[in-house]
Amino acid sequence: MKVLLTTLNAKYTHSSLALRYLKDYCQDVCELELLEFSINNQLLDMLGQIYETKPDCIGFACYIWNIDLTQKLIQLVHKTLPNCKIICGGPEVSYEPREFMLGMPEVDYVIQGEGEVTLHTLLDQLKHGEVSEAITAVTRRDRNGDVLEGHAIVVDDLNTLPFPYHDQDMKALADKIIYYESSRGCPFSCQYCLSCATKGVRFLDIERVLGELQFFIRHNVRQVKFVDRTFNAKKSHFMPILEFLAQADCQTNFHFEIAVDYMDADVLAVLKQMPVRRVQLEIGIQSTNEITLKQVCRVNHWDDIVHNITTILGFHNMHLHVDLIIGLPNEDLVSFARSFNEVYALKPDMLQIGFLKMLKGAGITAMAKEHGYVFMNMAPYQVLSNTYMSYGEIRMLHTFEDVFERYYNAGRFRNTIQYVISMLGGDAFAFYEKLTCYWEKRQFHLIAHTTKSLYQYLYDFCQTLDFLSIQPIEQLLLFDALLADHGSIRPLFLPWNQDTYQEETSAFWRGDEAQNYILEYAFTNWRDLKKKYHIEVFAIDIIMLINSGKVIQEPTAVLFRFAEGETSYQKIVL
Repeated sequence: MKVLLTTLNAKYTHSSLALRYLKDYCQDVCELELLEFSINNQLLDMLGQIYETKPDCIGFACYIWNIDLTQKLIQLVHKTLPNCKIICGGPEVSYEPREFMLGMPEVDYVIQGEGEVTLHTLLDQLKHGEVSEAITAVTRRDRNGDVLEGHAIVVDDLNTLPFPYHDQDMKALADKIIYYESSRGCPFSCQYCLSCATKGVRFLDIERVLGELQFFIRHNVRQVKFVDRTFNAKKSHFMPILEFLAQADCQTNFHFEIAVDYMDADVLAVLKQMPVRRVQLEIGIQSTNEITLKQVCRVNHWDDIVHNITTILGFHNMHLHVDLIIGLPNEDLVSFARSFNEVYALKPDMLQIGFLKMLKGAGITAMAKEHGYVFMNMAPYQVLSNTYMSYGEIRMLHTFEDVFERYYNAGRFRNTIQYVISMLGGDAFAFYEKLTCYWEKRQFHLIAHTTKSLYQYLYDFCQTLDFLSIQPIEQLLLFDALLADHGSIRPLFLPWNQDTYQEETSAFWRGDEAQNYILEYAFTNWRDLKKKYHIEVFAIDIIMLINSGKVIQEPTAVLFRFAEGETSYQKIVL
């Protein structure tokens, strides 16, 4: 029996950890092949590749991002391979399998919950010609065509599962994000998350985890993204991992989702020792409204969150990504603005704004009537309105989120925007809301944009604010343009003065003065010089403006160094 396991990843750079587990766990039963697509592939192209494998049985991993396209693909597969058994699994079919199968007559079986053990049993029985009703985690059809529903199960001992990566696989995964787990389950029961449906946390043996991480390091993997729901759920488990990574000799980046308020001084001490960019942390804050948090069974220890995030950012050695959710119970626009401002004030590297989804299996679905939820009845089940926010407000926040991604999360304009926010009394939400209104009024949300055009839009927007002087904005935009993108994007409308000070900068680079600022400096040629450095003479003391908000009319020369990591700068004398 030949079996094909497939899924549609959200992006080309993603890879499927679930399929690799299933393939390795079931390889003693029959011949299995793995085929991954992305949601950007064309339906007929995917169908053609599946048809070429001529499988007797095909398994689809179903998720919120691919379910609609997967259903269309299943219908085409059934038309072209009518004798092929079709199995579906994954969170998008685990919680309402009967409804799914009634709407998809092409599907023969649905596996509920964690599928390794169940798929092994199902394939073994299919191989021998008959499927027993005793497989409790399978929803199937009886001989009369009626759907018999099972119930989800979990793998009790994760150490019975094989390591799903092999030397021969790594070349094909060279340009992909590698997903890995050292635990399953979550110690919390947040009602907007599917983890609330599974109790307890199960862990891999720590010796095994360290050996598997060494495998990734040996293959010089670009990034390993842990899918553990809460990486720091148990100190005796996660601390050895962090200590190992702090001492490892590698270029691999490791991504963890953590509960930052549960980190103590020991953990912070290890994080401080991390090599630059060795780890990055994702922190779910979701809201700072205590009533909202209580409603969704979440507890945030705000003082600890502030202290630990501030401390970690002070290490300057890792990327910090924090999350907020729009549409939670009891959070209106005023409350969300407060949550946004409190989190924004922490100055994380990235603040991701998500919109509540009424996920199948999540506890929040039982609260829909109580809180007046109106939401999409198809994937991704996103909230359209509730008792606290109208659709108009949520629609505006979608544009707000797009603008915020371009102007904050992209890592540009930080100094310009911070100055404007300070002139608004420190209200960051008010700034982005005003920029959003400006954006929509000019219908920018309907067209594509270049990075260079974003500078022009921000400059034009600032000119509409009566309380702003435009000169500091011009100078800050110059500064931000040189900090971002290795200084490669230089909007022509800004007052660049390279020609004005050409004689002074040329003497700086030709003489001995440059070595006072760059110890390793040696003049080679002008082309190489421009790739590595840039001197800009600002019309004002730009460093004073950034540090204190004061505008001092004093020409100030700044040297920018375009290294592989972040661009650095220093004030110089020409």
